[in-house]
Amino acid sequence: MSADIVVKAVMIGLAFASVVTWTVWLAKTLELTWAKRRLSQAFSDINASSTLAEAGQRLGGKKGIVSGLIELAAVELHLSADVSDKSGIKERVASRLDGLAAAAGRDMNRGTGVLATIGSTSPFVGLFGTVWGIMNSFIGISEAQTTNLAIVAPGIAEALLATAIGLVAAIPAVIIYNQFARQIGGYRAMIAEASAEVMRLVSRDLDRGFKVVKARAAE
Repeated sequence: MSADIVVKAVMIGLAFASVVTWTVWLAKTLELTWAKRRLSQAFSDINASSTLAEAGQRLGGKKGIVSGLIELAAVELHLSADVSDKSGIKERVASRLDGLAAAAGRDMNRGTGVLATIGSTSPFVGLFGTVWGIMNSFIGISEAQTTNLAIVAPGIAEALLATAIGLVAAIPAVIIYNQFARQIGGYRAMIAEASAEVMRLVSRDLDRGFKVVKARAAE
């Protein structure tokens, strides 16, 4: 409590950064867990389907990335109903699915950048507090004109405390960021597999000629 105002500001800032780190960890953990569980259930539904329409019925209008993939595929099939080139249709469907998958990955990655920022800057902020505290210690020595430990110790103690708080804020942030990077990578892989399964349904429907049947019915 008797530390210099600058060192106090550094400590408060680092403590706030630590609170932000654990808040992001809790929120992102819940979000990832729920998203993976919902994606896994939806993937089981489409994996057991033989057509794109059946997959949509199995999902029953549920919200999620898989429902979005199926809707985009259905939209492209509808827009390409008068096209006979199956390979071109598949390329356009794949392009739409890749775009949605990339957007979902970016959305899930949102919020983790602050962890990288905290992990990389907190040690330097703590070091700044350390340098400032040691500087004050030397000023105290020069004013007292003595090297008595009672005069030097408080400044050094507050300086070391600033360093310690910086490490306490940085180390969990780095660990949590790396953990989320791996988990989000796994989530993206799950989306890619779901996208591939939707493409297989599209290819199966095109080979069966379902697109032509739907186009005639629409007319």
